[in-house]
Amino acid sequence: MKKDTIIDLQRVENESFEGNNCPMTNALKIIGGKWKLQLLNSIRKECPLRFGELKRKMQDITQATLTLQLRELERDGIIERKIYAETPPRVEYKLTELGKKLIPAIEALCTFGDAYCAARPNN
Repeated sequence: MKKDTIIDLQRVENESFEGNNCPMTNALKIIGGKWKLQLLNSIRKECPLRFGELKRKMQDITQATLTLQLRELERDGIIERKIYAETPPRVEYKLTELGKKLIPAIEALCTFGDAYCAARPNN
């Protein structure tokens, strides 16, 4: 039986975090981008939210970008879109069970952001 050396173990560990095998890379593909974490944080705080409510909360985002970001999050199984057969049409967004698993990470990022701003008030 072959003994694993430290170098062999480091090589295996490093290879498992490269490219498409890296859990961090996979997560960032899903939640990366300028608006996705802000969207998820808003939906987390007030679930469900309608498109117009999200647009008001994120005034600098364009309607096209908001639509694109929501579609990507829905495609990736992070949020769910519910359409009501009403006039005018009503659409609500909420976190899926998979999306709810992001809540601790979002909260940790918010905590870090608060600490960073407190430590570096001029940034």
